[in-house]
Amino acid sequence: MSAPPPRPAKRSLGQNFLVDPNIQKKIVAALGAGPADEVLEIGPGKGALTRHLAGRVRRLVLVELDDHLALALAEEYEGRPDVAVVHADVLETQLDAISDAPAALNVVGNIPYNITTPIIFHLLARPRPRQIVLMVQDDLADRIVAPVGTKEYGALSVGVRTVAQVERLFKVRRGAFRPVPGVDSCIMRIRPLVPEPLSAQEEDRLRRLVRAAFQWRRKQLRKILRDHPDVARPESVVAEAARQAGFDLEDRPERLTPEQFVRLAAALH
Repeated sequence: MSAPPPRPAKRSLGQNFLVDPNIQKKIVAALGAGPADEVLEIGPGKGALTRHLAGRVRRLVLVELDDHLALALAEEYEGRPDVAVVHADVLETQLDAISDAPAALNVVGNIPYNITTPIIFHLLARPRPRQIVLMVQDDLADRIVAPVGTKEYGALSVGVRTVAQVERLFKVRRGAFRPVPGVDSCIMRIRPLVPEPLSAQEEDRLRRLVRAAFQWRRKQLRKILRDHPDVARPESVVAEAARQAGFDLEDRPERLTPEQFVRLAAALH
C-alpha cells in the first residue's frame, strides 16, 4: 500500500514558505556559518534553508512547531548525527537546552510575522546567541532600526538596541513566498553585545522604564517620570536624573537615544 500524501502545514501557524532559491542562498551566505559552527534554524518548514545548511555546519538544530512538518523533517534527516529535529515552540525552548555553547550559536529563521517581536526578545534573553539572522516584516525592521526622534522609534527600537547591534541586510519581495503574503520582508542581523553591557537586574529596570515611557509617548518626560505608576519619582529625583542622562524634561520619549535611556534608568535607581 502506498503512503498517503503529506498533509499541508497548519495555516493557523502563519507560515509563508520561501520558494526563491536565490534568496535562500543569500540568507545562508549572510549567516556565514561554516564547518565549525552550530546553527539553530527556527521554523524550518519545508526545509528551504535547511537544505543549504545541512552538511555544511557542524551541527544543525531545527525547531519546528507544526506537527506534520516536524515529522517530515525528522524522517528526512533520520540517522544524521549532525541534524537534530526538535518538535517544539521556540518561545518555550531555551537555548542552553539545545546547545552546550549557546553563546557561540548562530540563529537563522523565516519566522511567523504574528510572533516576530516575542521571538526576538526571547532570543535576546540570557544566554544570548552569537548572532541572529531573521526574516521579518519590512515595517518591523523599520521600527527596530528607526532613527531617534521619528514616529517609528519606540520601545522595540530601544529594547533591542540597548543589548545588541542591528542592521538591515536586504529586502525580500512578497513574490518570493508561497502563499504570497500581503507585505514585503527584510533580512536583519542582530548581534548581541559582548560583553553584556548591563546586568540582568539593570536590564529589567530599563525595560520597565522604556515600556512606561512609550506607553505615554505623547507626554513630556517630566510628567512620565513623576506620574507614571511604574516610575513615579519625586520631582527632585527626576530633575537630577535628567541632568545625569543629558536631556530636557520637556522632551518626549522619542527624543532619547538608547544610551540616554540606559543612563536614565541608572540615575533613577
